Amino acid sequence: MRFPRFIDAVSRRSGLAPEQAATVARAVLQTMAERVTGDPADDLAGRLPDEVDDYLGGPAATPGGSAVGPAEFLRRVGERAGVDEATARVGTGAVFATLREAVTVAEFREMVARLPRGGGGIEPVPPSPYDG
Repeated sequence: MRFPRFIDAVSRRSGLAPEQAATVARAVLQTMAERVTGDPADDLAGRLPDEVDDYLGGPAATPGGSAVGPAEFLRRVGERAGVDEATARVGTGAVFATLREAVTVAEFREMVARLPRGGGGIEPVPPSPYDG
């Protein structure tokens, strides 16, 4: 999936303008890179467009570091993207749904298993068919 198509899919799912969808997507991926530990970030990055996978190459979470729950995850996304919590929540769900289409089920499950748990509304929105 090419970067413009990835962003277009995020934009369509979230209802955000493409520029804002790109900003939120970058913030989500950077925040994920902080939280995903080990090789799954590298495995996932290898299947994404270069413009997207570059954001997963950031610092990985440190073993034994403090866990960041979903509310904090969304707060960080919102802060990075310069958006409110509702926009961060919708954008994060759209990014997760789009990532789900870009990788295998096993890869996606492994990545999500390494993210913070506990509700907070960062579950992916149901993927809508993307015909773009």
